[in-house]
Amino acid sequence: MDRERIEELHRRRQAVTEGGGTERIERQHSQGKFTARERLAMLFDEGSFREIGAFVNSRAQDFGLAGRDVPADAVVTGYGRVDGKLVYAFSQDFTTMGGSLGEMHAQKICRAMDLALQNGCPFVGINDSGGARIQEGVDALNGYGEIFRRNTKASGIIPQISVIAGPCAGGASYSPALTDLVLMVEGSARMFITGPQVIKAVTGEEVDDQFLGGATAHARKSGVAHMVYPDEQSLFGELRWLLGLLPANNRETPPRVDPLEPSADAAELIDIMPEMPNKGYNVEEVIERIVDEGSFIGIHPEFASNAVVGLARLEGRTVGIVANQPRFLAGCLDIDSSDKIARHVRFCDAFNIPILTLVDTPGYLPGIGQEHGGIIRHGAKVLYAYAEADVPKISIVLRKAYGGAYLAMCSRSLGADVSLAWPTAEIAVMGPEGACNIVFRREISEADDPERVRQEKIDEYREKFANPYVAAARGFIDDVIDPVDTRSEVLSALESLERKLPDTGDRTERRHGNIPM
Repeated sequence: MDRERIEELHRRRQAVTEGGGTERIERQHSQGKFTARERLAMLFDEGSFREIGAFVNSRAQDFGLAGRDVPADAVVTGYGRVDGKLVYAFSQDFTTMGGSLGEMHAQKICRAMDLALQNGCPFVGINDSGGARIQEGVDALNGYGEIFRRNTKASGIIPQISVIAGPCAGGASYSPALTDLVLMVEGSARMFITGPQVIKAVTGEEVDDQFLGGATAHARKSGVAHMVYPDEQSLFGELRWLLGLLPANNRETPPRVDPLEPSADAAELIDIMPEMPNKGYNVEEVIERIVDEGSFIGIHPEFASNAVVGLARLEGRTVGIVANQPRFLAGCLDIDSSDKIARHVRFCDAFNIPILTLVDTPGYLPGIGQEHGGIIRHGAKVLYAYAEADVPKISIVLRKAYGGAYLAMCSRSLGADVSLAWPTAEIAVMGPEGACNIVFRREISEADDPERVRQEKIDEYREKFANPYVAAARGFIDDVIDPVDTRSEVLSALESLERKLPDTGDRTERRHGNIPM
C-alpha cells in the first residue's frame, strides 16, 4: 500500500481536528469555553465517538470564500455511546468561521439527524455559532429550513436535546425551540432572534446580550431554557444522566436500573403539610420522600415557579413528575405554569414515561392580565395534554383541589388511571371561604354577628364538602391513603399499569410530538 497516501490521510485528518488553529482554540479556552470536539468527548463514553463527514468543506465561491479551507465546514457530526446507549450529535466549531452555518454545514447536521431518526436514537445538538454564513446567502437560509423540518418530523419519535454553549442567534434559535429540552451555560450562552444592535437601531433600547438572551433571562422570564448550569462540565455530566432516564425512541420504554431507597423517611411527610390550610410549603420535599434518593431532576425550575415538573426514578423506573407548588402564588395555575405542565405531560406521553401528579391548587390565578393574556387557551393545553396522554397516570390530591383546576390536574374525568388523596385533601367547586360568601351571603349579612355566622358556615362547608370522602364516595377518588404509604401506593399502582395500552391498542402507532410553548 502507498504509505504516502496513508500519511496524507493522517495529515488531512489532523488538520481537520485542529479546527480554526491553536490561536483560536486558546481564545475559546480563555472565554471559559471548550472546543467542539472537547464537548463531544465530555458527552460520549471514552473512545466511542465516530465522526461523519470529517472532510466535508464549503462549496461557496463568493465574498472571499473561493479556495478557502473551512475544516469540517465548522461543525463536527457523528455518533457514539452514552453509558452504552447509541446517540447521534452535532457540535458547532466556533474556532472555524465562528461556527457559522452554510450549505454543507447544514447538510452535515441533516445527515446526522436523518440517521438518528432512521435508527431510533436520541439526538443532541451543541450550539455555538455566529449564525447564518452571510457569504452563502439563501443557501444558508435553506439549510436552517431543512434542519427545522427534521426537528419537527423527529419530534415525539426520538428525544432531541439542545445544548447552548455560546451564541445562538437569529433563525438558529428556532431549532432548539423545536427540541424537547434546551440546556444553557451561564455566562457564555445567549439566544435571541434580534440582537442588541438591531434592537437599538429599531427601538432605541440599549441592552447587553446577556440581559437580552442569556441563560438567566431564558430560565426565568421567557421559559426557553429548561435547565441552566454554571459550567460546561456540570452540564454534560447531567446531560448524560438525563439520557439515561429516557428511552431511545417512542417505541421503547425507559431503561430501568437497580432500585434505590427514597432519600428521606416517608414518616416525615406528615410533618411537611402545615396545619393551616392557607400556609405554603415546599412540594419538592414531598417529591424527594417519594422518589429514589437523589433521582429527581427539575425541568424549568426557575420558570413558572408555581408548578414543578421533572423526571425521577421510582425503584429504578423513570417517572414524570407534575406538581403544584404552594410556595409560589399558592400553587395557582396561570398562563406560564399551564404551558409548562402541558409541554411536560406531552413529552412524557411521547416517550412512554408514566406521570405522577401531586395536586394542591386553589384554582386559576385571577386577574385582568391573565384573562387578556389568554389563560383560557393556555389552560386548555393542560386539559388536552392530560386527556390525550395514554401512559399510566397517577394523581394524588395532597390538599386543595378546587374547581376547574381540580379537573385540569389529572382528575379521573381526564383519564387518571389511579386517583388517590391524602386525608388533608379538600376537593370542591371552590374554597370554603369563597363558597360561603356566595351561598350564605344573605344569611351572613343579616346576622347579628356576621363574622361568627360566616365562620360557622365555613366550618360547616369544609366538613361536608371540602374533604376527600365525598369524591371517594362517588368513585372519583380510588382511595384515601396515609401519607406515610404514598411511595408504596404509587409503586403498587405503577406495577398494576405496566401493561397498559393506549386507546388505539398499539403503542407503536402513537406520535404526539411537542408543541413549542
